[in-house]
Amino acid sequence: MVVDPRAQRTIEALLDAAEKLFTTRSVADVTVEEIAATAGVAIGSVYNHFGSKAGLYAALVEKALDADRKFMDLAYVDCRDPVEQLHAAAEEYLAFYLANPEYFRMLAFPAEPGSYTAGHDLADRLADSVDEQNQRMVDAIKRGIKAGAIRKVNADEMATVLWSAWNGIISLAWRQDRLQRDPKQLKRLLRAATDAFTHGLLSD
Repeated sequence: MVVDPRAQRTIEALLDAAEKLFTTRSVADVTVEEIAATAGVAIGSVYNHFGSKAGLYAALVEKALDADRKFMDLAYVDCRDPVEQLHAAAEEYLAFYLANPEYFRMLAFPAEPGSYTAGHDLADRLADSVDEQNQRMVDAIKRGIKAGAIRKVNADEMATVLWSAWNGIISLAWRQDRLQRDPKQLKRLLRAATDAFTHGLLSD
């Protein structure tokens, strides 16, 4: 379906405004009026293009997930064995953060959903989508176990441990003291963490 250029500009303006607002505050705390004002469009545009504030937030989440998915697709390729895929996933996750820092925050450290049902429903949808992406890591670990390269472990728990470690390391970039790390340092730390993790998983 071809979208009118003017309508497309409005859609992009609303998504940009939503990104600025939803990545730092709860869904419930942000008003439709505020979104429209930030985007420089009429309030009705939110409803015309997204149906509701919840619809706009869902569209933004999907945009973030799509960006993350494209980076992860580069890691989970058939020419790599499972352990190589885990190392590649760490590198691509950092690349995703560097290219889309606000999207990374939205997925890794989502804002408080607020007290409204819609906010919690959207938070659940976001968590489900992140779980779906992390399932690729789970699958890689399971393939490694099946091939005998990785010892028998709880793949779901191990994937959560590794994903959490990556999030913690990347968040060092946000510190405002001497513990802050630059992209090159983050890459080395992610490599070290993934290396220690995968070696701990290797079978005898």
